Amino acid sequence: MTLLRVDGLSKEFGGVHAVENLSFAVNPGTIHSIIGPNGAGKTTLFNLITGIYTPSSGRILFEDRDITAKRPFELARLGMSRTFQNLQVFFNMSALDNVMVGRHLHLDRRFIPSLFRLPSIVRADARARADCAELMRFVGLDRYVGAEAAQMPYGALKRLEIARALAAKPRLLLLDEPAAGLNATESREIDEVIKKVAATGVTVVLVEHDMKMVMGISDHILALDYGRKLAEGTPAEVGANAEVVAAYLGAEA
Repeated sequence: MTLLRVDGLSKEFGGVHAVENLSFAVNPGTIHSIIGPNGAGKTTLFNLITGIYTPSSGRILFEDRDITAKRPFELARLGMSRTFQNLQVFFNMSALDNVMVGRHLHLDRRFIPSLFRLPSIVRADARARADCAELMRFVGLDRYVGAEAAQMPYGALKRLEIARALAAKPRLLLLDEPAAGLNATESREIDEVIKKVAATGVTVVLVEHDMKMVMGISDHILALDYGRKLAEGTPAEVGANAEVVAAYLGAEA
């Protein structure tokens, strides 16, 4: 059984096809990367899978369940989580509280027990905070467990977003350009975090322009161009594909 399957997916904006008749599958326990030049439709595809956009046609299945019409919070309940290309951090909160936001679906949110801070609520919150602090350590943010988010450097904030996404306990984690804007050292840190996440059994779908990272960690790669599938296969197969080289470097190259 595939974890995620996309069948004949299309999305139009004013007659322009951002994604056109796209089909692919993601197997559980893999790192599946999506690559392509700017404007290839990668982030649009993520927005379709995660319920931010509604497809013009086609369908999306998660564990063989049709999720095409599901909203983002419903998909989170089913075990899907994501990060965004641009930081979505609450800078008026602590780093740990940012991660706690990702855990809310797994907490007791009943009004009366929460209003009176019953012992069960207090204990559950304490466990959740401890778990979220451990997630921060897992992504290499040990020194920021007690910090305010506004005090953290950009590279650390990228890893904070991954920790928050993991706090939702996803089976499928979608990462939209996690290495964007990072220096070489920070990119290597993100690389290691992604490999650690995959080693826990969480399936990762990655959109990334850092081809060294993509080729080094991916089990499978899907290449897009103008919203269409250009190539698909192992890193070696996609890297040797002449159409992929032409799309990135120009036909003459």
